[in-house]
Amino acid sequence: MLLFLLSACGGAVSQAVPQQTVTVNKSFQAQLSPIATVPTYRCGAWSSNNAPGTYSTIAIYAKLTSDVAGVSGATAQAVVHFKYSDAVLDAQPISNSGGYVSFSLPLQGRQPARVPATVDVTFKVNGASVQCTEAFFTPL
Repeated sequence: MLLFLLSACGGAVSQAVPQQTVTVNKSFQAQLSPIATVPTYRCGAWSSNNAPGTYSTIAIYAKLTSDVAGVSGATAQAVVHFKYSDAVLDAQPISNSGGYVSFSLPLQGRQPARVPATVDVTFKVNGASVQCTEAFFTPL
């Protein structure tokens, strides 16, 4: 009797509805985008301290590569984007045999505490400009 009562309280069972069969056209693979070409030069920039004091002096580093090898002899320029102004760093270092350059950046209280700032570094090489990934820091 108990079994009869339990089965009487159960919900209705519905049948699964068959779905349409999916087919993939043979020309599908031919529609893929081509693989992107690797740029001749790549570079990145970073700061020596991501959380300096507001009156600290930090270093900004950058590296220029071609096929993972450092590129020497390229001139670099850096622009710091503070909250209220931008500043071009006076030094224009030339990359060493490893492709590295560095800039000294005295903050001098120009960036408010807990407000991120970025630094753009651009290399000039063989008549071309190569923009690096940005360096950043947030004074404490």
